[in-house]
Order: sequence, then C-alpha cells, then structure tokens
Amino acid sequence: MSCDCRLCRMQDYAEGIRHVRETVFVAEQKVPLELEWDGRDADAVHAVALDEDGAVVATGRLLLPAQNGDTAHIGRMAVLAPWRGRGTGSRILQLLCEHAQRQGASRVCLNAQLDAVPFYRRHGFVAEGAVFDDAGIPHRRMCRVLTARG
Repeated sequence: MSCDCRLCRMQDYAEGIRHVRETVFVAEQKVPLELEWDGRDADAVHAVALDEDGAVVATGRLLLPAQNGDTAHIGRMAVLAPWRGRGTGSRILQLLCEHAQRQGASRVCLNAQLDAVPFYRRHGFVAEGAVFDDAGIPHRRMCRVLTARG
C-alpha cells in the first residue's frame, strides 16, 4: 500500500480529515468531540496522506508562528490503524516541518502523547518540561530546531 502525501487547507479534504481524526482521537482514544474540534483548523496548514483511491488515511496540522514569532506548532497527527508502521506518519511530519521552515519558523513544537515520544525523538524532537494531561491522555511537549538552508 502506498500513499500520496500533500499539504492542503482544511476545506480541501474536510470530510476525510474529520473521519481520520474522529476515528483515531474520538473513537479509539475517547477524546471528547468538543475538545477535538478547537476552531483552529481554518487557520492551519494541513497535511494529508491519500490512498490509491484518494481517501485520507492520515493527517496532521501546522499552526505557523504569529507575526513576530519563530516557533510553529504541529498537532492533530493521526494515522488510521492499517497505515501505522508504514512510514505514513513520518511523511506527514516531514512535510509539516519542511513547510514551517520555508515559512520562516526557526523551530517547531508539538504536544506528544507519551507513547509517541520515541517516534518524535527519531525525527529530531527533544522533550521539554514535565508530563501533562490533555483530554485525559499524558503528553510531553517536544521541540525541534529547524536548520537553516544554505
């Protein structure tokens, strides 16, 4: 199974993004629906992975730094179960980090679920601060410096 990963706006793939996030976060992880939809999707750049039929199988979003900020934020990384362990999440994460760098961010941070910390560590993220609870799930803030291109 291969997939096509691309950047998009929420409205480009809204139905598919909703399906993936509600399957992973709401159904599997029991995150309350009202916490999943925080009103920030319209302001974000999204990445999606599409299967050979064009269905969304993974997603993530990037909130770019405020006007004078330098830190972007990645969130809502979700991969449907059949696509886990195949590099799909890595491709989504790479796309979002590259876009943040192109937009001038010097670093990118995210709130990783504890069981995902090793995944993000493999991609150059470093844990910061204490473990905290988000929607009943333990998380750790992680950040990665984005190297300047020559």
